[in-house]
Amino acid sequence: MVPKIRRGSRTHGLLVYLYGPGRRDEHVDPHLVGSWDGFAPDPGRDTSPDLKATLARLTAALDLRVKQAGVRAPAKHVWHCSVRTDPGDRMLTDAEWNTVAQRLVAATGIAPEGDPDGCRWVAVRHADDHIHILATMVRGDLRRPRMNYDFKKAQAECRRIEQEWNLRRLNPGDGTGAQRPTSAERFKAERTGRPEPSRETLREAVRQALAGAATEEEFFTRLREAGLRVKVRTAPSGDALGYNVALPGDRNRDGEPVWFPGSKLAPDLSLPKIRLRLADDTFDQTAPSATISGRPDWSRPAGARRSAAGIAERAAVLLDGGDEAAAQLVGVGELLDAVAQTSPAATRAELAAAAREFERATRSHVRAERADTRAIRSAARGIIQAGGALGRGEDGGTTAMLVSTLVLVTLAAARWHSARGHAQQAHASRQTAEHLRTAYRQAAVTPMRALRDQGRALPESVRRTHEATIRAALPEQSLRADGTPMKTDALAATLAQAEQAGHDPETLLQRAIAMRELDTAEDVHDVLVWRLRRIAQLPAHPAEATQPQAGTRQPTASTNDRTSNRTAPTAAARPGSDPRTRPPRR
Repeated sequence: MVPKIRRGSRTHGLLVYLYGPGRRDEHVDPHLVGSWDGFAPDPGRDTSPDLKATLARLTAALDLRVKQAGVRAPAKHVWHCSVRTDPGDRMLTDAEWNTVAQRLVAATGIAPEGDPDGCRWVAVRHADDHIHILATMVRGDLRRPRMNYDFKKAQAECRRIEQEWNLRRLNPGDGTGAQRPTSAERFKAERTGRPEPSRETLREAVRQALAGAATEEEFFTRLREAGLRVKVRTAPSGDALGYNVALPGDRNRDGEPVWFPGSKLAPDLSLPKIRLRLADDTFDQTAPSATISGRPDWSRPAGARRSAAGIAERAAVLLDGGDEAAAQLVGVGELLDAVAQTSPAATRAELAAAAREFERATRSHVRAERADTRAIRSAARGIIQAGGALGRGEDGGTTAMLVSTLVLVTLAAARWHSARGHAQQAHASRQTAEHLRTAYRQAAVTPMRALRDQGRALPESVRRTHEATIRAALPEQSLRADGTPMKTDALAATLAQAEQAGHDPETLLQRAIAMRELDTAEDVHDVLVWRLRRIAQLPAHPAEATQPQAGTRQPTASTNDRTSNRTAPTAAARPGSDPRTRPPRR
């Protein structure tokens, strides 16, 4: 049950809308379901032919105290609350909607229960799933009602009604959500053929421009490169005070661009909040790059994803900590935005949906005293600067490697939020995980098929040895729910390749298992495959595997694990990086 509260100054104008046909003839059988005294005139049930006269009588009755208060009445004296049930809920009767209206006006201070001087109000129903409550904010004693935090109080009362009436229980808000598009914005999007309101398109574009940005100037450059109109508000000194963005071609009735300030897109997209995020803009440029067969790999998108997987694993560990982990959520959001905008077509839709969902999980009232997000923001920057020109096969593997890790990270975020009572953020995190699981299945098809083929092609003695190692390390994972053995071909192939590269398979597997709990994994074997391939520095796509040269010993698992959790150098730090992968940054 969702309440939405607005304020206005035209009682008659709102009544005309509520009893009218609606903007698209969606209003059906408008009528009163409740009023302040139960005897208010109802234009919807009046048998007289003059509807305007009945509307005028109802307006006069509602505005009586406003007229009596004169100049003491508030300029915006109309309190308007629409209340809507969930599409899956049963249809409420008029009597039940009357009860809902009475409880809401009492809870918000409009008309407290038992108070003869409460404000005058009516509840109009013109659809099956919602009502509109209209109240005039002058009491019978000509004082204004006490209505502090009326929205929060209405939300709380709706949660109680949902529980008592066995309706779908929605997650309570905490005031940190982004402002939703208005009805006018939604209708304009439909009218102009846009897939969504401009506000939502701009919010996503600004978020993506911020992902991994090192400086304020780079952020504004990215906005312009994304095709947005940008207007920076400056002080007389020349310092920027804020910014506005607009979509090209989006104009108001006067032909002027429709500008949105960053703070109206989302609470954390105002310029002061962005500056706090960019305060430490010195990314870690000193960590050695990951290698494949001894070759530096950071110049490729696959290398950036491989680095990000290790850093994301570390973020998941930090999210098991205290409030200081709140900063990691912002970094994870930037990482998702970076992956979404550089991903191939096969996974782009699901990754974009995941990034949009997780945007809600990045904001809460918890503020970390120490917000060091350099590593994870550097990973996002590395992915952005590496661009989307992905190499043969390796993309599917490294994308699957990263997305598999991000599933665990977002589930860790859901636990972190749930422990603090952040219902909306926890729900958003779980929804993000579902989108990521779908993206993982899309990205992992080809590389996992190749790995399974390699596992089945192993010599029988080698395969049995590695299967025994797997069963010993994961006894509870050896059987499916129906009692049939789990397929271990891909994991066995990975252990065989790790052994060829000079690692001890049993030690390496135990290290991968100990890195993080696996209870939330949809397929433990898949998670371990990518974790092993990352810490052993095996190619993410098995087709690119190379045999170690005779007499060559690869680094140990311990060394590789430490290396993989360092931050990747960004493309900007690499002389000679290919400028064609992304437009140059200033």
